[in-house]
This record gives sequence, structure tokens and C-alpha cells, in this order.
Amino acid sequence: MANELLKLANITVQYPGRHGKPELVALDDVSLTIYEGETLGLVGESGSGKTTLGQVALSLLQPTSGEIAFAGQPITKHNRRTVMDDMQLIFQDPYESLNPKHTALELVREPLRRRFDLSTATEMATQALAAVGLTPADGEKYPVAFSGGQRQRIGIARAIVGQPKFIVADEPISALDVSIQAQVLSLMMALREQRALTYLFISHDLSKVQAISDRVAVLYFGHLVELGPTAAIFENPLHPYTQELLAAIPSIGKPLIAQQRQTITVGTTWVEVTPGHFVRQ
Repeated sequence: MANELLKLANITVQYPGRHGKPELVALDDVSLTIYEGETLGLVGESGSGKTTLGQVALSLLQPTSGEIAFAGQPITKHNRRTVMDDMQLIFQDPYESLNPKHTALELVREPLRRRFDLSTATEMATQALAAVGLTPADGEKYPVAFSGGQRQRIGIARAIVGQPKFIVADEPISALDVSIQAQVLSLMMALREQRALTYLFISHDLSKVQAISDRVAVLYFGHLVELGPTAAIFENPLHPYTQELLAAIPSIGKPLIAQQRQTITVGTTWVEVTPGHFVRQ
């Protein structure tokens, strides 16, 4: 098995309640390990805690309790800045995430300012743009000149330019036309192989998760309820919530019947039912 890259242990994130309401528990005692070179898909409906987990994984959000380790080293306030150099985020919205006042080259070069001189940073940014299919001439253009898919390529170039080990892709294709989504997924998969990247791929689109992920984790209202190889999750879902998610995927010959949601029990025991396939029962 590959080496552990990111390990989350007993992560809980709570937000104070307002106006006398109880605390909001965004993540509840979540433990998860991501291995070098893999793509871990993270699924769950809106409000399940996916983005919160991504923020914790990147050390952008301090959990209420729990521990985080990266490449075998616990992340603390003393080493967080150094560790974060090995982590990056691909944003959901390529329209909102790019400063319209800067050229593509400037946008990609910006994360390098603290670590490299201008000449080196410019060369690295040019190479990163080339890696996502954009030319030096494209680097002189402003975001308004690009399509949505091209803007997301700039976002990906900005994420890879500092040669990180780990990237959180938070709904990276949901704002793109369907015709462009497959191209961006193919690019991400190619970059993973070329640059030995590890992804946490967050999405509500289960078909895209199935296409890109080696393993899949399922979140339900802040609880990790199932985790396993992609084929096992899609072919033999065991938790009632996972079954409900997969049943909601439209397919040819499958009628879309509105059904009332059944009451789902999270479960209290984490069980390995087959090698690498875990479910909360």
C-alpha cells in the first residue's frame, strides 16, 4: 500500500448556535487517511460537511478537536505555513476565483512570490500554463478573454505551479458546461500521473466521482458513513444513505420517481466488511 499522505484523526468541527439554538456540528468525529498518489472522492448532499472537511484538510480551518498529520508529521501552529506549501485548492467557480485586473501569467505566478525571485516565478508560471494547455500569449491575456473551461485551466495552473503534493478540488467542474467537464477531468487525471499529485475530489456529481476516484468517502450530516474502493461503493453500497445517493442517479430505463426519504440511522460502529471497504453500522 502507498504511504499515508494526510491523516485526519477524530476530527470534530462545531459552530456556536445563534439566538439560543444548539451548536451546529459540521463534522462529527471523522477519521480518514488519504494515500500518496490516489484520488479520494468525497460525496454527500449539500450541508453534509464536504467543504468543511476540505478546509480542515488544507489547514484553512482549525477543528474543534482532533489531530491532523501530513507526510507523517503532525500539523501544528509552528509548522503549518511550511506544510501548506505542499497543499493547494482548486476553486469551484472559475469566474469568481480569478482577479480580473491581473493577467493569466500574473495570477499563476502570484502564489510563488514568497518563495522565489521574479525570474524563477515567471518561468515556473509559464511552464504551469503550458501544462494545462495555455500558451505564453494566453498568459498575457486577462480573465475576461477566456471561456469558463479556460479559466478553470488557469485555476488548475495556479494550483500546480508551486509543485504541491496534495490538492483539494472542491466542485471543480460544477460551474462548467457539460461538454467541458470531461476535458477538465481528463486534464486533472493526466496531471496526477505527470506530477505525482494526490487529490481530494469533492463533488455532488457521482458519475464524475466514479470516473476519477480510486476510493470514495461518503459524508452524511457530518458523519463519515462509508469508505471504500470506488467499485465497491458503486456496485455494493452498504450504508442506507449511500444506497439512497446512488438510487438518485438518473439512468436509462430507470424512472425518476419522487420518493419520501426514509429515516436513516447513522450507526455507531465502524466495520470493515471487505478489505478496504468500511461502513458505519
